[in-house]
Amino acid sequence: MSNIKGRFRWCVIALIALATVINYIDRNALAVMWPEVSKEIGATKEDYALLVTIFMIFYAFGQSLFGRIFDAIGTRMGFTISIVVWSLSIAAHALVRSMPLLMVLRATLGVSEAGNWPGAAKANALWFPSRERALAQGIFNAGASLGGIISAPLIALLFVQFGWHGTFLLIGVLGFIWLVPWLWFYKADPEKHPALSEEERDYILTGRTEVGRDDSRRVPLGELLRYRQSWGVILSRFFLDPVWWLFVSWLPIYLAETFGFDVKQIGLFAWVPFVGAMLGSLFGGWFAGRIISRGGGVHKARTLTIAIGCAIMLPSLLFTIGASEPLNAVLLIACILFGFQMAIGNIQTLPSDYFGGGAVGSLAGISGTAAVAGTLITTWLVPVLTKTSYAPIFALGAAIVPIAFLCFWLIGGRVEPVVTPPTKTQE
Repeated sequence: MSNIKGRFRWCVIALIALATVINYIDRNALAVMWPEVSKEIGATKEDYALLVTIFMIFYAFGQSLFGRIFDAIGTRMGFTISIVVWSLSIAAHALVRSMPLLMVLRATLGVSEAGNWPGAAKANALWFPSRERALAQGIFNAGASLGGIISAPLIALLFVQFGWHGTFLLIGVLGFIWLVPWLWFYKADPEKHPALSEEERDYILTGRTEVGRDDSRRVPLGELLRYRQSWGVILSRFFLDPVWWLFVSWLPIYLAETFGFDVKQIGLFAWVPFVGAMLGSLFGGWFAGRIISRGGGVHKARTLTIAIGCAIMLPSLLFTIGASEPLNAVLLIACILFGFQMAIGNIQTLPSDYFGGGAVGSLAGISGTAAVAGTLITTWLVPVLTKTSYAPIFALGAAIVPIAFLCFWLIGGRVEPVVTPPTKTQE
């Protein structure tokens, strides 16, 4: 059906996925090169935790900020602002000689990189009917995983050739290269895009608008927070996202401290778990779409896929506690991230399942902020709980996975459109 109805929407999400690859290359660069960066600027593990915290605090603020920005000025310019600021920020890391400047740059990087996620959720709601959203979200999330796969070996290779100062400068150029096809290709949203066929336009618009719902009405944040469905999304992300960030932020440090790895060895091993994440993103999207296409409905598709993803994560986290060989550890972490991406891709489609396009960016942004709030707690627990081993932090991860699922299942309730009050002009 996708080929018959056109491919333009798939090109849009592919381009956003490519931006996400760049996003993860940029954010992971400091973690991969930290053993060398820390030596040169005289920083400690606690300093690294502080930098992660600063990044995450501003990332949390950026999620909510850009959620409103995307709803206000649209997808085209929202992505442009986000990627320009984050590319300048990561390039400026080349100027770092001490902690204060690095702290400022991690803040600007965090607030600007955050725009990628509400922007992707907004684009997904605009360009895809409900039956295709999980797969589209899976493709986008696969970009994050592919960025994780590419970043460690790429950064290690560039580091060997150019040092860490030159590496930051070079990867900062990637975002500006991406802007060229983005501004040329994304002229407007589906309603007005000149290159979109009428057949594909009708397919998108018909499939994304539910009966009884104003799909374009901007819903005030206060009104959004009155719905239990919003809190189901917010709380499930608060508890689940820290598992992902545990490995995004700390995997290179874990490999260095547990197995004595240097930058080159980190580059050889740290990409493996993100292969599992990429496969989980794609499989979770395909699996949910398959259920819907066979008549199972959106509620069954989301619930079953999220449940299976969590069921994969829980034992994998527990087995990682006893991993004594680096290969076993990274393969188990690959299973964890497979399950995570299978679940999170469907959780991230919930704003567009519950609400119309005018509210998706806002709910995606505020739930992203909640995700960061949960992550900040685990970030500061890592130095405390990992003085002798990483087993306690893996146990904590295993404990919060079922809580996340229960928040989605019990608080969010049935996955179906929320009928919001009409605007005054419609009454």
